[in-house]
Amino acid sequence: MEKNLTLQVNGQAVQLNAEPQTPLLYILRNDLALNGPKYGCGLGECGACTVIVDGRATRSCVFPVGGAVGRSVTTLEGLGCRERPHPVQQAFISEQAAQCGYCLNGMIMTIKALLDRNPHPSDEELRNELSANLCRCGTHVEIMRAALRAAGRPAAPHGETPCT
Repeated sequence: MEKNLTLQVNGQAVQLNAEPQTPLLYILRNDLALNGPKYGCGLGECGACTVIVDGRATRSCVFPVGGAVGRSVTTLEGLGCRERPHPVQQAFISEQAAQCGYCLNGMIMTIKALLDRNPHPSDEELRNELSANLCRCGTHVEIMRAALRAAGRPAAPHGETPCT
């Protein structure tokens, strides 16, 4: 049964009628035209659909929209814009950490949530946080370099793998 729900998405109140068990991802993409979060596996396993809910990286493909009522939801679109990208987005641009780009939403949102709660994570903490985000085209080195840059740490010179 559909209900009238009010969500806080990217700092804006949004009212909609939806079945509370509908995956948040469907509402974000289909009803609100926010296409940063991607449909990947539909099982919460790959990370492509990651959004931030009350400061925590959350897999929106398995998170019911009813669970977002009264909470703050941030999507990739809520971080920055083309003219003024968020520092995490800028780190990915600077490190050219994209190939196909499908995983980037999850990578960026996961790093953003980590840096909000721990501004100075270790390499191991960055790796652990990103370990559940899948990149199918092998941009792992560039993604780690971008994560280090976003954390305010120098990455290894291009061509070298960062290590601890």
